Amino acid sequence: MHNAITTDIAFCQQLLKDNQLVAIPTETVYGLAANAFDEVAVSKIFEMKGRPLFNPLIVHIHDIAQLQELATDIPDKAMQLAKEFWPGALTLILPKRDTVPAIITGGKPTVGVRMPNHKLTLELLKGLPFPLAAPSANPFTKVSPTSAQHVAHYFGDRIPAILDGGPCEVGLESTIVGFEGENSIVYRKGGISIEAIEAVAGKVTLITENETAPQAPGMLLKHYSPRTPLIISNDIQTSIEINTHKRIGILSFYSDAFLGAEIIKVLSPTRNLEEAAKTLFATLHELDTLNLDLIIAERFPEEGLGSSINDRLFRAQN
Repeated sequence: MHNAITTDIAFCQQLLKDNQLVAIPTETVYGLAANAFDEVAVSKIFEMKGRPLFNPLIVHIHDIAQLQELATDIPDKAMQLAKEFWPGALTLILPKRDTVPAIITGGKPTVGVRMPNHKLTLELLKGLPFPLAAPSANPFTKVSPTSAQHVAHYFGDRIPAILDGGPCEVGLESTIVGFEGENSIVYRKGGISIEAIEAVAGKVTLITENETAPQAPGMLLKHYSPRTPLIISNDIQTSIEINTHKRIGILSFYSDAFLGAEIIKVLSPTRNLEEAAKTLFATLHELDTLNLDLIIAERFPEEGLGSSINDRLFRAQN
C-alpha cells in the first residue's frame, strides 16, 4: 500500500516528465501534480480525484519570473502580494496566456498560480522544464491530506509516487486572491489571513462560494468532508447533551473540559490559531477512523486563521 512513498526527487521528476502523476508536499497540504502544459497528464488528475472539470487547478512555480509564462496583464497589487508572501500560502488568479490549457482553468480566462514554500517541492520544480498543476491529493470533497500517509491511504498503488516531505507546516490550503480593476477579491480563505493580505493590498472583497462556475478551487459548498457526520457548535457541552445517545468526538480549539464525549481532540491548548490550523485536517482524518456517530467541532474566533478554519469546518458539515 505504501510502496509509492519516496524522497527521491530525481525519480519523481522523471515520472512527471513521462506525464505521470506524483503527489507533492507543500506547506499547505499535499498536492496531486502533473505537467501543467500537458492536457493528457492534467486530465489524469481530474480522473484520479473524481473532480468535476469545471473546478480549476492551481499551477505551482519556483521562480516569480515564471509568472510571465503563465499570465498576462499582471496588476501591481498582484506583484506586491507575490513579493510579500511567496514562497507561501497565497494563490494569485490572473489573466492566463494561451499556452495554459483550458482544462487547468475550468475553461475560464484566468489561471491560479502559486509558489509553494517547501524545500523538496521547490527543488523538484527547479529541475523541471514546466510548472506543475496540482490540486490537493484527495478524492473530491474528502478531507485534505497533510501527510504522505494520508495520500497513500486515499490512493494506494494508483499513484506512481508520493514525494514525502513530512507533515505540512501550515495545514490549510492557500488563500486565493484575484483582481478586478483596482479591487482585490478573496475567493478562498486559507493559510494567510485576510488581515495579512489587507495590510499589503488594502481592503479586499470576499466571494468564497460558487456552486456552478467557481473562479477558484475550494468554492464548492461541500468540501473537506469526513465520512463521519460533522456539526459546528458555539456551545459544545449543549451540543453533547442534545446528542447523548451518540458516540461523539470533539474537535476543540483549546479546552478539553467537556463531559459525555468519547474522545476530545484539542487543536491548540495555548489558543494559537496557526497551531490549530496546522493540525486541523490531520485531526479530522484521525477522528474519522474511530467509527464515531458524530464529530462536534467548535466554532473558532472569526479572526486571523480562525476565519479560514471556520470556512473549512462549514464546508465539512454533512
